[in-house]
Amino acid sequence: MSKTILSTKTLKPHQKELVLNSGLGLVSYDAIAIQFIPFTLDLNTDYFIITSKNSAKALLNYLNLNPHKKAAFSIPICCVGTKTSGYLTDNGFTIARMAHYGKELATYITTNLKDKRFTFLAGNLRRNEIPELLAEANVSLKEIICYHTIAQPKLFERNFDGILLFSPSGVDSFTTKNSFDGAVAFCIGNTTATEAKKYTDKIIIANKPTVENVLVQAIKTLNYA
Repeated sequence: MSKTILSTKTLKPHQKELVLNSGLGLVSYDAIAIQFIPFTLDLNTDYFIITSKNSAKALLNYLNLNPHKKAAFSIPICCVGTKTSGYLTDNGFTIARMAHYGKELATYITTNLKDKRFTFLAGNLRRNEIPELLAEANVSLKEIICYHTIAQPKLFERNFDGILLFSPSGVDSFTTKNSFDGAVAFCIGNTTATEAKKYTDKIIIANKPTVENVLVQAIKTLNYA
């Protein structure tokens, strides 16, 4: 009997194909939704900090609506994640530093850019690591909330062999109406895994924080279990 995984994020066609070609069954949905909100951008800063593609999209949307702020494109960005970095680069921004995790980025900033001014564009559920570490080092930081994360709980009246999880808020949304029931939790990173550990001890963390790597981990684990 073939095994089936549940993705708490709607997958792109090439990602679905990767799973289905492996012989695994797939069910996917969006456990969370993103709602962009109005904000005002002050260009009196040395660097932007962006830790998600959602924040990057919010910045680009803002600049498209406020073309007189085009000088923002000249402000370098410290970001988290290869996908976020690639999206920003493709849209004309300069990446000063890319890190895989927020703590890694904060450590770089406090070590190398301590005397600079930063503007942090984030969602309402952002983690505390960057603001707290920068505050401890007395780094100038202005924070702007540019989107809200909204849970979209959905009940599944069946069991799965693996659950793919991409954010702590996604874990919270999934567990609102479901339990793991023996399924392996495949997590995109340590922060997501920390949240998942509240509900299960069967956890595998991706080698790299990308959707594709989460899929590869699930395929390798479940096909050889």
